[in-house]
Amino acid sequence: MELRSRVLLWKLVLLQSFAVLLSSGLSGPQTAGSSVVSESAVSWAAGARAMLRCQSPRMVWTQDRLHDRQRVIHWDLSDGPAGGSPRRLVDMYSAGEQRVYETRDRDRLLLPPSAFHDGNFSLLIRAVEETDEGLYTCNLHHHYCHLYESLAVRLEVTDNPRAAGAHWDGEKEVLVAERGAPALLTCVNRAHVWTDRHLEEAQQVVHWDRQPPGVPHDRADRLLDLYASGERRAYGPPFLRDRVAVATDAFARGDFSLRIDPLEPADEGTYSCHLHHHYCGLHERRVFHLRVTEPAAEPPPRDSPGNGSSHSGAPRPDPTLARGRSVINVIVPEGRAHFFQQLGYVLATLLLFILLLITVILATRQRRRGGYEYSVKKSGKSKGKDVNMVEFAVATGDQVLYRSEDIQLDYKNNILKERAGLAHGPVPAKYVDLDKEFRKEYCK
Repeated sequence: MELRSRVLLWKLVLLQSFAVLLSSGLSGPQTAGSSVVSESAVSWAAGARAMLRCQSPRMVWTQDRLHDRQRVIHWDLSDGPAGGSPRRLVDMYSAGEQRVYETRDRDRLLLPPSAFHDGNFSLLIRAVEETDEGLYTCNLHHHYCHLYESLAVRLEVTDNPRAAGAHWDGEKEVLVAERGAPALLTCVNRAHVWTDRHLEEAQQVVHWDRQPPGVPHDRADRLLDLYASGERRAYGPPFLRDRVAVATDAFARGDFSLRIDPLEPADEGTYSCHLHHHYCGLHERRVFHLRVTEPAAEPPPRDSPGNGSSHSGAPRPDPTLARGRSVINVIVPEGRAHFFQQLGYVLATLLLFILLLITVILATRQRRRGGYEYSVKKSGKSKGKDVNMVEFAVATGDQVLYRSEDIQLDYKNNILKERAGLAHGPVPAKYVDLDKEFRKEYCK
């Protein structure tokens, strides 16, 4: 029994060494260059808000809350030469828990406990039976990195010990095992994504590059650097640095879209979104050829600003302001108050004109009336004899001569005294009939 066990161990060691030398398929390269997964041409109008979409669910940052159960290995068997529906034989999580599905396979099917440390996921069948023939598949799943890899091995059972061995049929490994002897189905993958556990939290980075027109890819300008730890770095020219942004929860949603607001004609060029997940082996690049067009002309409003009938609405923004030009066109609409103000100016001017006209008319009429009276008096003086004048009284009281000194005289008789009294007293009014006097003159 002891000799049989030693022979079995030696066989296992030899088979494992042979399998490591011939293993292929699963062990991928450690590093990979950034591959272009999409390239598109986009066009936006100047002054608009541009959004360059860059999304990947494989870049979503999720911590391991299942005790490192994000990596799993399971072996499946398809019965028959052509292979039928596969059935699960055994699986194991990276935490080291191993589960065998059928009762008869317990203690007969084994996986190395250190599989997720050394990358050896080979399946050991202690005693091969006739029913073990078929197509075996080694399946590796990484739920965090969204990876799935598989390797096929075909097992044949024989009774001839000399026929036992392993060979390559061009697509997969074919293992011929002796009935009752142990068989080792080789599955080796030493990529760090399957063996390193503590590097999951550190190797995620996203960055955006910009190539101005005519600049090659190797001389592109870096715009942004984003890390899963929360660190961010902004680069690029100052005129663009303050207008580009990526959402703060980008790693939580896997959305690293670049927002440019507002867009300017100088922003034309080629933009690249680089997604690097060094732990998961993800290196992707999405390319966007951005072209900036002129903004669409806005239709004029129904009420023209110059006819005074426009409503008091806020004027629309001038698209030239968003383009940073030196010429600013400002259109201020006229309201109803402006119309009534102009009307008031016109009415006031008309009222002043009317008052001036009335003043001129009154002055002219007064002047004409004064000139007529003057002409009548002048004509009366020059032609006194021809005018039939009515009788009028001539008062001589105004022509009384007053003496400044009262002279005391002694009159010799009453006649002189009476004459002196008449001389000092007022002269009685005398009525003269000029017509009668004129007639007397004509009669003479």
